[in-house]
Parts: sequence; structure tokens; C-alpha cells
Amino acid sequence: MKKVKLDIIGLSYSQTQAGAYALVLGEVKGKRRLPIIIGGFEAQAIAIQLEKMTPSRPLTHDLFKNFSDTFSIKLNEVIIYNLVEGIFYAKLICINGEKEVEIDARTSDAIALAVRFDCPIYTFEFILSAAGIILDDQPKEGATSVSIEEAVEKKAPEKDDKDLSKKSTEELKEMLKKAIDGENYERASRIRDELNKRKKS
Repeated sequence: MKKVKLDIIGLSYSQTQAGAYALVLGEVKGKRRLPIIIGGFEAQAIAIQLEKMTPSRPLTHDLFKNFSDTFSIKLNEVIIYNLVEGIFYAKLICINGEKEVEIDARTSDAIALAVRFDCPIYTFEFILSAAGIILDDQPKEGATSVSIEEAVEKKAPEKDDKDLSKKSTEELKEMLKKAIDGENYERASRIRDELNKRKKS
């Protein structure tokens, strides 16, 4: 499967999720953008490196980089390889001089490491086709031009929290698991509160 190279276009505050940020990636040879909702800590970790700032003490991603350098482990590339129910999946392609190893990682962590190792970020065409947005003034035929904020809102996880009371307990438990797996803890807490409310009644 052919890989598509991505660049980091920017970070913006998410209009749809409190405390979250939108990381916008863009294909190098194209106009499509891939907005990904990430947490505040990961956004800070990416922004600090992009701005070439040096924290007084190493952040977690800096520690990982220092650890890798100490043991001669190189991060060759980051691949965003799947998209399931709005959640992006990424992996680190590492080499220690002898063998290449793939390590599963959250997309936000993978990109925070990519900027530290100065390694390329890739995805696949099917992901860009499914989640890519064209942010150009002259969109391709059949595509809609939107702002970053609109793109983030469009790609934000579905908001059916108002209908939680209409869901069965089993449905809520499944939704809770998905929210936790997707690290959407704000939504998970609302689902948990609805489950707790039912236990009391």
C-alpha cells in the first residue's frame, strides 16, 4: 500500500471539546488536510518542539528521545495506519542498527516523537479519503472548502451525549469502553455518570 507523506500544518484550540486541541496535518504533494483531536499535554509537547523551546527538565517525550539515543535506537518514521470509528492508529518504525521494529503508539505521542527525531510522518490514501478535508480557496471538484475550525468540528467524535438516557445499559457500557479506548475521558465520565445514576434508581 502506497504511503502518503504528511507535514504538520498547525495546532489550534478545539471548538468542540474543552481542553482539547486540533493537530492539522497536510499531505506534502496535495491540498488535503487531516485534522486530529489531541489532548492538551500532547499538544504542548508538540508545540514546544516546533517552537524550539527547551523545558527546564525533560518532558516524557524528551526522556524517550534521550533513552533511545543512549541505546542507539533510531525512529525512522511514523505511520498513521488505520482509522476506526474516528480514532486514528499509529505506529513507530524503529531500528537499532540490526533489526527494524514496529511499536504501536497513540497518534499524538507518535507525532510528538516524530518532531523530536525529525523523522517523516506518513499515512495511507484510504485514511486521507475517509478523513481528509480540503482547506483551499479553490477546492477540487466534488470537495468542499472549509476552515480548520469547521474541519475539526466535522471530524470531532459524534455527540450523542444528550441521548444517553435513551440508551440501554449494555449500549452505555459498550460506549464507555470505546470512549476510554479512544481516550475521550470527558465523554467517558458523562457515560459513567449516567450508568451510576441508573444504579441508584
